[in-house]
Amino acid sequence: MPAIVLHDLTLGYDRHPAVHHLDATIAGGSLTAIVGPNGAGKSTLLKGIVGALSPLEGRITLGRARIAYLPQQAEIDRSFPISVRDLVAMGLWAEIGAFGRIGTAQADRIATALAAVGLTGFERRPISALSGGQMQRVLFARLLLQEAQVILLDEPFTAIDAKTAADLMALVQRWHGEGRTVVAVLHDLDTVRAQFPDTLMIAREIVAHGPTATVLTPANLLRARQMCEAFDDDAAVCLPEARVKTRGAA
Repeated sequence: MPAIVLHDLTLGYDRHPAVHHLDATIAGGSLTAIVGPNGAGKSTLLKGIVGALSPLEGRITLGRARIAYLPQQAEIDRSFPISVRDLVAMGLWAEIGAFGRIGTAQADRIATALAAVGLTGFERRPISALSGGQMQRVLFARLLLQEAQVILLDEPFTAIDAKTAADLMALVQRWHGEGRTVVAVLHDLDTVRAQFPDTLMIAREIVAHGPTATVLTPANLLRARQMCEAFDDDAAVCLPEARVKTRGAA
């Protein structure tokens, strides 16, 4: 069963496309990397899937499964006065609501999630006091509590130490083994080759999608770089090919 289907999808900001005419199907239970040059629209695509951006054209079809989203650390205000425990507890929001009481069962699950990411004893620590790697562990603990079937990760291993990256990758593999759908934006192609069976390469549009070994070829990587370099950031929203043909026939 498909988990995510992109139908001639165009996403952008202020009516300027960041990605355009994407057609792709991500299978349920798959482990997929999204790769491409800087500025290729990878993070924009995740925001569109999670609903933070509305399509300029086309649509996104999702199943009924709950979606969890891990943004880039740069998008999180580390100065906000909140403890590690309270931030992790936000993963229970769909279950208990914004002002719901955390009972004994929920408290046990928070403790279990923190133990799973190696942060037992950090419960009362403010997030402003955490290292980059510790903060990423906290965010993964929050994901654990969400118990989502579709998990979107935006650069989950960037700017963290190798031990943390390996520990968090083990969690990703655990989710995959449980039959969940995991989609991650990544820059490290060695990690993609070693850990992700499927890859979607984009450069404002789709370059290739399929088994990682067939996508991460020198020819595709060169084409993706050239496509990004040639893209016009000031271009107007373009029309789907079928619509252009219809207009031409008229």
